[in-house]
Amino acid sequence: MLKFVTVAAALLVIAGPVCAGTPGLDQRQHNQAQRIRQGVHSGELTRHEAGQLVHGQVQLRRIEARAKADGIVTARERIRLQHRADVQSRQIYRQKHDGQQRE
Repeated sequence: MLKFVTVAAALLVIAGPVCAGTPGLDQRQHNQAQRIRQGVHSGELTRHEAGQLVHGQVQLRRIEARAKADGIVTARERIRLQHRADVQSRQIYRQKHDGQQRE
C-alpha cells in the first residue's frame, strides 16, 4: 500500500505542470508577437504603438503566470486568459490598420 501511495504521489508531481499547461494560449502569444514584429518591420506600427502592444503581451504573460502558479489553470482562468488574448489581438489589428506609418 505504501508503494502505491508513493507512486501515486510521484505521478501527481510529474503531472502537475502538465495540468497547468496552456499550449493554445502559448501559440496565440507566439503568433501575436510575430504580428507585432511584422508590423514594426513593415512600418505599420510606430515605436510607441509597438511598445504599447509589447506591454500588453507582457501583462498577458503575467496573468498567465499567476493562473499557473498553483499548478492548475481553472476553466474560469482559461476564459479570462482567452478574453485578454482576444483584446490584445484586436488591439494589434487596430494599431496595424490605423493609417499611421513609422517614418
